[in-house]
Amino acid sequence: MSWLRNPWGRPRVLGLMTVLYILWSVTPVAIAILFAFNNGRSRTTWQGFSFKWFTGSVGSVFHDPALQGALKHTLLLAAICVALATPLGVSLALGLQRWRGRGGGTVNTLMLFPLVTPEIVMGVALLLLFLRVFPGIGLGTEAQVIGQVTFTLSYVVVMVRARLVSIGREYEEAAADLGAPPRDQLFRVLLPLLAPAIIASAAITFALSIDDFVVTQYLSSDASTTTVSMLLYSSARGAPTPALNAIATVALLITLATLALAFLVYRRFAGGRDATAVAALEV
Repeated sequence: MSWLRNPWGRPRVLGLMTVLYILWSVTPVAIAILFAFNNGRSRTTWQGFSFKWFTGSVGSVFHDPALQGALKHTLLLAAICVALATPLGVSLALGLQRWRGRGGGTVNTLMLFPLVTPEIVMGVALLLLFLRVFPGIGLGTEAQVIGQVTFTLSYVVVMVRARLVSIGREYEEAAADLGAPPRDQLFRVLLPLLAPAIIASAAITFALSIDDFVVTQYLSSDASTTTVSMLLYSSARGAPTPALNAIATVALLITLATLALAFLVYRRFAGGRDATAVAALEV
């Protein structure tokens, strides 16, 4: 009856459902992290607290060559993917946003294909591409990088284009009216305004690369191109030790730290970039 009297009041049910959803999502992850600190070899029975699966002398993350190799290769792919996908995505977003010729709508639709294409379809397609069309590249690290850049590029484009739409063309036009050449319009006005979106898209790209399994699995060649997600999948059905939980925890912490750092930098840039752009125009 109180809701009928005031339907615009505080949505308590919505808040409750949100809390329940968060608990349902976080609880399995928390349990997996907890057993990374288990003193025994069981992943289901608690046998005491220990860091042995992180720093121990036998089978730990920092002493097992297979676990170390998977973690290093995962971080390598993520770093290269960010270094390539971010500038390519920014350039493509600028081109698509400023393109007013024929075929612009078609290109925009094609650009969104990686977002809507099932990952298994993309993985198989890229596998056939590197085996049949580009056998010189073959499978391995290069193919994995190209595959990850292919599907993360769309995320960068969408985020940067959203920022372009929100800021409009006023700053660029003002810079042009004040005599700034196109180069200064881009590097001194537009890119500083796009910095929050660029930072956020780089962080998302890093997280997607670390999390990816299907495309990376299809394009791997041998044990040297195994990532953390591939190692977890291949070992989970056997009799794994909590070392798998430990390496998954390390990967999760790296991802969360990257996102937290990107968020702090985003807030810092988002708060001062408009004033910076105005100052650049005055100069």
